Amino acid sequence: MLSQLVRHAPWRRGPALVAWVGVVLLALAAAACGGDDDGGGPDASADPAAGADPTAAAAGGGQPAAGGTLTVYSGRTRELIEPLFTRFTERTGVKIEARYADSGPLAATLLEERGRTPADVFIAQDAGALGAVEQAGLFTTLDQSLLGRVPAAYRSTGGRWVGLSGRARVIVYNTKLVTESQLPSSVLELTDARFRGKVGWAPTNGSFQAFVTALRLTKGDAAAREWLQQMRSNGVVEYANNPAIVAAVGDGEIAYGLVNHYYLHQFLAERGTGFPARNHYTAPGDPGTLVNVAGAGILTASKQQPAAASLIEFLLSEEAQRHFAQRTFEYPVVAGVAASGDVRSVAELRPLAIDLGRLDDLQGTVKLLREVGVLK
Repeated sequence: MLSQLVRHAPWRRGPALVAWVGVVLLALAAAACGGDDDGGGPDASADPAAGADPTAAAAGGGQPAAGGTLTVYSGRTRELIEPLFTRFTERTGVKIEARYADSGPLAATLLEERGRTPADVFIAQDAGALGAVEQAGLFTTLDQSLLGRVPAAYRSTGGRWVGLSGRARVIVYNTKLVTESQLPSSVLELTDARFRGKVGWAPTNGSFQAFVTALRLTKGDAAAREWLQQMRSNGVVEYANNPAIVAAVGDGEIAYGLVNHYYLHQFLAERGTGFPARNHYTAPGDPGTLVNVAGAGILTASKQQPAAASLIEFLLSEEAQRHFAQRTFEYPVVAGVAASGDVRSVAELRPLAIDLGRLDDLQGTVKLLREVGVLK
């Protein structure tokens, strides 16, 4: 059915949109072997209902009508976000019917359903999925009262989605094997001979692929290809996911690993500060410290836009931002809410300057990873 949409639908004009159809098909296949960092729970929804009429109304704040139901497609796991849905319902009387899955397949579903979708809100684990849905014209414009809560770097340049929490790419390292003077200032240095056989990565992981996409966007495809080839030649070690990399670093199996920042903090919380690994943030503006976001947008097809805006407003509240920080050690994106524990402040990172919505070209990245033999 998706192929029929590609051939006949009027929205197929524009290479980025056509490319994303291939992306989501790849994501569906990849979900079983890697998927998003935050994963996806069982599909909790019934079959989508047909007949919703798209609207072009702006989604602002305001109070939702008492009661009612919002349908949310969530790329964040049930375990993480359902407590927030419960609190929102307790405060507003608006019930949440959530469909949980990885962000890529959910974006694919939205592209197929379009105006027929029952979804009011799409919450994605990464900005690339949000960018693809935005490019397809499926998000309405959010009110400035919502957009203004989030720094420009962590929301849509077109005003159609906002980040809810952030995560940084880092190099986790073994403190018994590596001194601070041996840490690279750039992820690009990991191709040096001194790192041979000492670095781990997880190429099926969604955040790793987002990093490679950012590398392509900032350095060019040729440079990204060369870096990947040189990493392979330098004996990089492949792991299934980020936690496996952090465990291997802590065990001394490898000295360095490419992961998201919060995995180490989860290990430290479970095993104590004696766990022999720490995070290294590369230099300001380096692709190695890409900050990506989970975020949300309101579907133009929604007939519950005031209630949908109230849900996003709640997810940007101090209460919800503390929840993300304390449960997963992610970065709050709202000013005045501190990161948890000794997690470095996002204001200190000075990350790579990039339009996060452009991370939607996963298809090009997967193609490159396969061409150089990183993915089978």
